[in-house]
Amino acid sequence: MPLIQFGERDILRGKVVEVAWYRMRIESVGEALSKDGGSTNYPIEGTILFNGDTGDTRYAGVPVDWNFNSKAIGFAVGFLSAFGVTVVPGKPFELGRAAGKELDVFVENDTWQGRLINRVNHKYRAPKADVTPRTPPTEGEAGDAVRV
Repeated sequence: MPLIQFGERDILRGKVVEVAWYRMRIESVGEALSKDGGSTNYPIEGTILFNGDTGDTRYAGVPVDWNFNSKAIGFAVGFLSAFGVTVVPGKPFELGRAAGKELDVFVENDTWQGRLINRVNHKYRAPKADVTPRTPPTEGEAGDAVRV
């Protein structure tokens, strides 16, 4: 019988996160012809580190994938700008240099083939320096009324 095994990343891949800004580490940037061969896709794989506004780490480790395409490469301007790159017409940029770097990415929810997924709709910003990771409160620690 075939045996399969899952890593932590595999299990977290399907986890749907709350809509928010997340600090993300870019794991990889790829390049491949589109299915029809008429353009080039640039798949991006990132990993959530923590909520970019609150520091909440409840979704740390969740992988999020998205894509740029050569026919609409203008969507990559905000991505590069979040790293401090000034985009100039006619100047080439090595997109792969983003691997290993961090930025804040706005993650939304969407449906695809009848299931809820995480979606990056090309909203990026430079990380807020004053936001650092923090463990979220456990149930009963925050928001509970004081009982007498």
